Amino acid sequence: MVEQSSDVHIEGMDDETLVARHVGGPAVSETQSRLADVLADVMGVENVPADAHFFESLGANSLVMAQFCARVRKREDLPSPSMKDIYRYPTIHALAEGLTETPSPPEPTALVMPPEPVRRASGLSHALCGTAQLLIFLGYSLVAGFATAGGYEWVATSTGAWDVYLRSLVFGGVGFVALCAFPVVAKWVLIGRWKAGEFPVWGLAYLRFWVVKALLHANPMILFIGNPLYVFYLRALGARIGKGVTILSHSVPVCTDLLTIGSGTVIRKDSFFLGYRAHAGYIQTGRISIGRDVYIGEKTVLDIDTSMGDGAQLGHSSSLHRGQSVPAGEHQHGSPAQTTDVDYLRVAPARCGTGRRAWFALASLLQLFLLYVPLGVGGLYILFDAVPAVRRRLDPRTALPPGELVTDAVVLSLVLFVGFVVLGLVLLCTLPRLLHLVVPPDRVFPLYGFRYAVHRATARMTNIKFFAWLFGDSSYVVHYLRGIGYDLSHVEQTGSNFGTELQHETPLLVTVGSGTMVADGLSVVNADYSATSFRVSRATIGARNFLGNNIAYPIGGRTGENCLLATKVMVPLDGEVREGVGLLGSPCFEIPRSVERDSRFDKFRSGDALRRSLAAKNRYNLRSMALMLFVRWLHVLGLTLLGLATVELYGVLGHVVIATYMALTLVVTTLYYVLLERCLTRFRRLRPMLCSIYDPAFWAQERLWKVPDRHLNIYNGTPFKALVWRLTGVRVGRRVFDDGCYMTDRTLAVIGDDCTLNAGSKVQCHSQEDGTFKSDISTLGAGCTLGVGAHVHYGVTMGDGARLAPDSFLMKGEEVPAHARWGGNPAVEMLEAAVLPAGSGPRTPPSVDSAAAASVK
Repeated sequence: MVEQSSDVHIEGMDDETLVARHVGGPAVSETQSRLADVLADVMGVENVPADAHFFESLGANSLVMAQFCARVRKREDLPSPSMKDIYRYPTIHALAEGLTETPSPPEPTALVMPPEPVRRASGLSHALCGTAQLLIFLGYSLVAGFATAGGYEWVATSTGAWDVYLRSLVFGGVGFVALCAFPVVAKWVLIGRWKAGEFPVWGLAYLRFWVVKALLHANPMILFIGNPLYVFYLRALGARIGKGVTILSHSVPVCTDLLTIGSGTVIRKDSFFLGYRAHAGYIQTGRISIGRDVYIGEKTVLDIDTSMGDGAQLGHSSSLHRGQSVPAGEHQHGSPAQTTDVDYLRVAPARCGTGRRAWFALASLLQLFLLYVPLGVGGLYILFDAVPAVRRRLDPRTALPPGELVTDAVVLSLVLFVGFVVLGLVLLCTLPRLLHLVVPPDRVFPLYGFRYAVHRATARMTNIKFFAWLFGDSSYVVHYLRGIGYDLSHVEQTGSNFGTELQHETPLLVTVGSGTMVADGLSVVNADYSATSFRVSRATIGARNFLGNNIAYPIGGRTGENCLLATKVMVPLDGEVREGVGLLGSPCFEIPRSVERDSRFDKFRSGDALRRSLAAKNRYNLRSMALMLFVRWLHVLGLTLLGLATVELYGVLGHVVIATYMALTLVVTTLYYVLLERCLTRFRRLRPMLCSIYDPAFWAQERLWKVPDRHLNIYNGTPFKALVWRLTGVRVGRRVFDDGCYMTDRTLAVIGDDCTLNAGSKVQCHSQEDGTFKSDISTLGAGCTLGVGAHVHYGVTMGDGARLAPDSFLMKGEEVPAHARWGGNPAVEMLEAAVLPAGSGPRTPPSVDSAAAASVK
C-alpha cells in the first residue's frame, strides 16, 4: 500500500546514495542546472547545491516546493514535476535524473476529451430559476403548514388518552407515508426514468432535477439507512438492486434508474454514488453498475459511468473516476483506483436470509408507527396543552400582553436548551456503556437482529454533532471523549487534541495514544461489515501522531508512533507498521514527518512555556464555549419567541401563520449566524497566518469555526447559496453553482464567475500540523469545476476553466493552469477519456418522456 522503491528511499536519500549516483549526461546536467536556478529563485538564495536535501538541508517545506513545481511547469524547457516526485527525489540531482529518465507516457488508446467550454448561463435564467425554487419552497412550506395545523386541530378534539394515541397514530402515520411517497410520485411525474446525458444548470430540466433531489434529501426515509426498508425505497425510485444488499451511506442517490447494485453487495458510510455530477455548467448523468458481492469502503466516490464486477472490492478513501471499471474479483484502492492485493472484506459471513431482513424491516415499521409517531405527535399535543405559555395562546379569546410573551419564551427556551445539554451529557456518558455489553468485541454477529439494532443505535447516539462541536478544539474535548468511552491513555494536553468533527462506530473501542493530535473529519472505522454480518473491534491510533483532515482510520491500520497522516490520506492495511514518518496520498507514500518551519514553535511543547500558554488557551476556550452556548440559546430563544407569536396569531389568522413558520425559521437562522460570524471578525477579512496554536490570533480563528453552518445545506443547488456565502465574506462571482461545497475560512476564499462546486467538495484555506497553524488565500478562477468530494487546500490558485476530478486532494500552494484537468490524491495533471453514455446524445434532458424533453429544448 505504501509505494516505496527498493533503490529510492522516499523520506530522503543518505549521503552514500548521493555520492554513488553517477552523473547522468548532458541532458541531466542541463536540467539539473535549470531546476537549481528555479529553486534558488523561489527560495530567495543565490544557489542551491545539487545534492542538498530539499527538506533536511535547505529547510524547504511542501508549500515552497509546490511553488517550485508551479514555476517549473511554466517552463517549456523543463519536465513537469509533481509533489510526489519531490518526495521521491528530494535533491536537485535526483529530481533531474528521475524526471529525465522517466519515459514519456504512451499515446492514449482511448479518445481524449478536449477542454470543454464552460457554459455561462444568462442572468435571466439564473434569476428565474432562483425565483421558481423560492416559490416551490414556499409552496411546500404552505402545504406542510396547513396539513400540520389541520392535523393538530383534529388531535386536539380527542376525548381521552387512548383517543389522543389513536388520532396521533393515524395523523402521524399518514403524514409519514405522505412525506415518503411524495418524492417517489414527484420523480415519476417530473422525470419518468432517468437517462444518461447532460443538461444545463438553471434551466427547466435542472429545475425538475432540483425538485426531485430536494425532496429526496428532505424525506424521512433517510432515517432508515442501514435498514432493508431503505433498499426497498430505492427500488421504488427505479434503482435495480438485488437481494441482500446493505447500504450504510447517507449520500442519497438521485438518478436511481441509472443505478444497478447486485445481490450481496455492501456499501459503507460516507460513500458517494449519486448517478450525476455537475461539470462546467452542466448536470451530467450516467450509469453506475455494481455487480454481485461487491465491497465498497468508507469515504469513497463512484463517479458516473463507472462499474465494478462481481466480487470486486474498492478500499476506503478511494474513488473511481468517470470511465473506470473494476474487473470481477479484483481489489482496487486509491484515487483514482489501482490494483491491490489487500482484502478489505475482513469479517466472516453469517446466516442472514430474506426472512430475517423482512422481520427486521417489519419490526422497524411497527416500532415507528406504534411508538415513535404517536409519541412525537401526541407528546407534542400534550406538551402544548400542559405548557400554559402555549395553551393560553391557542385560545383566540385570550389577550396576553407582549411582555408576558417574552417572559414565557425565555423560560421555555431555557428549559428546553439546558435540559437538552444536561440530559444529553448524562445519557451519552451512561447508556452507551450499558449497550456495549450487548455487543461484545471481536465476535461476528448477523445483520438485522437485536445486536445490530443496538450497535446502530449506539453509533447514532454517540455521533451527535452538538457535543463534539461544543468541546472540540479545546482541552475539554478529552474529558468528553473519555466520558463516552474513548481510551485516551495518558493524555498530553495541547488544547487542540481533537477537532469539532469526529465520528466512530462505537466509542468504547477507540484507543488514541498519548500526545496525538487530530484535526477535523476523523472517522474511526471500528466495525467491519459484510452483506450478512458485522463485527466491532478496537481501532488503535499510536502515540505522538498528527492526523490531518478527512481521514478514515480502520481497524488494523498499519501506523505506529510518531506519524503524520496528511489530509485525505488512505491509511494502509498491509506492510510494516510505519513509525517516525509522514504518509500522504491515496494510495499513501512516505514523506518527512516534519520540516524546519514546523519546528520553530517547539518551545511551546514542554516546560513553563507550555503550561502558561495552555492555561491561557484553556481560559480563552472556556469563554468561547460559554459564548457559543449563549448564542445557541439566543437562537433557540428567537425561534421559541417566533413560535409562540405564531401560535398566538394562529387563533386570529389561522393556518397561514403556521405555514410561514418554516420559511421564517430558515431566514432568521441564516441572518442570525451570518451576523454573528461577521461580528466575530469585526467585519474584516482574515489575514494569512503562520503561527503557533498558542497564539491568540489562532484562538480567535477556532472560535470562528464554531459558528453553526449546517443550515446552509438547505440552499444547495440554488442561487441563494452563493448569496449566503457572499454575506459571510466569501468573494463569490456571478452565477456560481454550489451543490454542496463547504468553505472553512470564508474571507480567505475567492470563487470566480460561473464556477461549479459539487457535493462534498471543500475549500479549506488553512492547515494545522502539530502545534503550527498556517492559512492563506485560495483562488478559483472563472469557470472552475470541483468534483464530488474534492478537497482544495490553502494557498491554491486554479486558473480559469480548470477542473479538479472527484475525490482529489489539491495540495497547498499548487497552481493549476487555466483549462487544465487535474485529479488524484495528491492531484496532478491528468487526461480524461471521452465517455459517451449509451443511448444519449449531448444535451439530453434526464427524462424518457419525449414531450418533457421537447419542453426543455
